[in-house]
Amino acid sequence: MALSPKVKKASGVFYASQPSICTERAEIITGVYRQNDKMPCQLKRAVALDRILSDMSIYIQDHELIVGNQASRLRAAPVFPEFTVDYIEEELDFFEKRPGDVFRVSKETKEKLKDVIDYWKGKTVRDRNIAVLPEETIMAGEDQTVISAGLGDKGIGAIDSNWVLENGDGHLSVYYEKLVKTGLKDNIERCRKKLAELNVWEDPENIKKRLFWQSVIIANEAVIKFARRFSDLARKTAEKESDSKRRKELENIADVCAHVPGNPPRTFQEGLQFVYFIQLALQLETNGHSVSIGRLDQYLYPLYKKDVDSGTISRNQALELFELFKVKINEVIKLRSWACTEFMRGFPTFQNLTIGGQTPDGKDASNDLSYLILDATEELRMVQPSLTARIAKVTSDDFLERCAEVVSTGGGLPAFFNDEAIIPSMMARDVSERDARGYCMVGCVEPSVPGKWGGRYGACFFNLVKVFELALYNGTDPRMGVTLKAGIGDLSTFKSFDELFRAFEIQVEYYTRHHAVKDNVQDYAWEELIPTPLISSLVEDCIERGRELKQGGAVYDYTGGQTGGVANVANSMAAIKKLVFEEKVLTGGEILDAMKDNFEGTRGQEIREMLLNKVPKYGNDVDYVDEIARDAFSVFLKGVDKYKNTRYGRGPIGGTWHPSTASVSANVPMGQIVGATPDGRKAWVALADVESATHGTDKQGPTAIVQSASKIEHKYMSGGSLLNIRITESSFK
Repeated sequence: MALSPKVKKASGVFYASQPSICTERAEIITGVYRQNDKMPCQLKRAVALDRILSDMSIYIQDHELIVGNQASRLRAAPVFPEFTVDYIEEELDFFEKRPGDVFRVSKETKEKLKDVIDYWKGKTVRDRNIAVLPEETIMAGEDQTVISAGLGDKGIGAIDSNWVLENGDGHLSVYYEKLVKTGLKDNIERCRKKLAELNVWEDPENIKKRLFWQSVIIANEAVIKFARRFSDLARKTAEKESDSKRRKELENIADVCAHVPGNPPRTFQEGLQFVYFIQLALQLETNGHSVSIGRLDQYLYPLYKKDVDSGTISRNQALELFELFKVKINEVIKLRSWACTEFMRGFPTFQNLTIGGQTPDGKDASNDLSYLILDATEELRMVQPSLTARIAKVTSDDFLERCAEVVSTGGGLPAFFNDEAIIPSMMARDVSERDARGYCMVGCVEPSVPGKWGGRYGACFFNLVKVFELALYNGTDPRMGVTLKAGIGDLSTFKSFDELFRAFEIQVEYYTRHHAVKDNVQDYAWEELIPTPLISSLVEDCIERGRELKQGGAVYDYTGGQTGGVANVANSMAAIKKLVFEEKVLTGGEILDAMKDNFEGTRGQEIREMLLNKVPKYGNDVDYVDEIARDAFSVFLKGVDKYKNTRYGRGPIGGTWHPSTASVSANVPMGQIVGATPDGRKAWVALADVESATHGTDKQGPTAIVQSASKIEHKYMSGGSLLNIRITESSFK
């Protein structure tokens, strides 16, 4: 089907707009902080959100049926100075000159930002982190933090959390299933009741609870007022509208925005508008990555079915509404430093939407709304929201085949996730079977129980290949000459494969510990400086417990991190095992010398050819190398989950760590700090992508890649597993 005129115009206007920077949010929040210096941070954050949503510019475009805006202009990114102003100051004249993800910045915008920067210097989340982190942990990380800490200009880069130092948390989906049945007014009434019953001085914890419930009331009322601003604007615009059809649409928009999100939505249009207002407000509060939409085909299906069955709207009208909603989701945009952008190209916000999967009693959950979402994905071909298709043994062939048809159009969506692997991995983390069956994806590949999860998947990028390189050089970074953890020898001295593997284990254990230190310090900074009353109020059971997410308010709470480059480590270890210790055609010293010279010269090229062509490669369903991949990766998988996060013992189930292989485009910058490796990879080039094979080494087709990846111990990866496969169009057909 062709796009409707409204959708065609909406997408055309979107693509014609250029990303820019909007200072409104930054100016408003800076004013609130200046005027309320002595106010408790919990209330200050709520008051700031109220002021932002009350004072920011709003507009309605003439093609819109779903309304709302994040900033004063289309595709303008708001600024969150409370997290950091360092990169904003450094890149003011670079935003427009970037090699990618360019932002327009006017002279007026620069002047306004300079004033904002002056206020926030030394007061940000990033400043707090750097002040608290041990020097050793800082040196284990990325260059930007090392420079800020005054420790030099180079970090080892084994753990990189620069992106979380400049952003909020996120990585969750709020309780839409409940919210669409209650509305935000229910949160307000619950908190008022809690306050009425509270004796503040009886228990010191009640002081925190009182502040939390007060802040929740302010934040939820702020969102309702925000929606009413659009209701008033739509009604005023309708009064001036000469076209009778558009006037009727505007009057309906006014009615919709007067009703939601304070009250439960009554129609499919109100349901979509409800979700969009919440998504907007959460972005403006948290600056979080991956604030995801959840299982929309489940919680909005009753409204969709009622409207279509009653003839209130046709399926095509419902499709148009969803496609307009989809355009609006794409309008949400984030400002990131260039260092962070290299890890996440393409203006992503990772607002994942999940379809399919299972019902609470284990039946196929796909329905006509699931198919409508697939239709919209095929027709509109926009990158947001990210689309997840959950596949289970009970999934119908029709749904699976329709998903495959949509993927075949070349947009890379939907992504496929396997219930038969994910649900058991979640249940192994003490998630109930019912909740595990209800999981959605947040961000890229991270499974979460909607409305019950504490967020915080997005943590350090753990550079497994860099850590392996350190093991080969006796713990010393060959790029910098710095040693944080001495090894037990280098590649020229190892007497056996077991000794090599032990050297690797030592470095993984050491840098995993600093991974946990770095992220826990980040969590404490977020907890103290960036309370989030709105998003906390939309996750169970924060209101009942009187606790923020970062204080342990959620039902479940696990911390994760990202890693990748499994193939590089596996292929490197396999090469050393086979050529040095089994066939003895090379020595470890010869390989090490060739690596130091980046495989230059005749002998270096000869050695590289042997490393590339004389050893089995991960991704071809060969147990020899796949088992090495499994064992090497499990050192990290099993090592990380012994650590506790800052919510441990404070209420939630969990409070520990679980890993993920969601690294977005991080394999490229991660490779820029890793020299030549024993798999024949040259220095400074990209690493293998997450669990995928190294480019050009997979010779047996896509099913062999899947077989290799399936040998990894995914039961430990409740944080999410990512295997990217690209297939040519002709091969796919």
